[in-house]
Amino acid sequence: MKKLNITYWIATALFSAFMIFSSFGGITLMPEAVAMLHDHLGYPLYFIQLVSWAKVVGAVAIVLPMVPARVKEWAYFGFFVDLVAAIISFIAVGDPVASVAPMFLFVAFLVWAYVLHHKRLKATA
Repeated sequence: MKKLNITYWIATALFSAFMIFSSFGGITLMPEAVAMLHDHLGYPLYFIQLVSWAKVVGAVAIVLPMVPARVKEWAYFGFFVDLVAAIISFIAVGDPVASVAPMFLFVAFLVWAYVLHHKRLKATA
């Protein structure tokens, strides 16, 4: 159980840190984020900020132990939708699949954290 907990917290903390870090540009509308998300992909600025704040809230939700498991489920689902939508968006505007291949790594990391979350739930039940 101790090894499972350590692995879970490492995976969850790293994934949450990535999601929070990746949201800063969208929240503050940094020029690089606007160039990529608004100019290149065509998303409206208000939507970029909305999704960025949702990523922060979701990251906090999966890290805080007192958050109910049902809420964490929705946060994991939201992250999955966000990452898959990002992959589809880049492909839809004509970017080569090879350029979005690293995104699949983050999807895999998300799935790993999610599986560990369920293993922990099963072990404590």
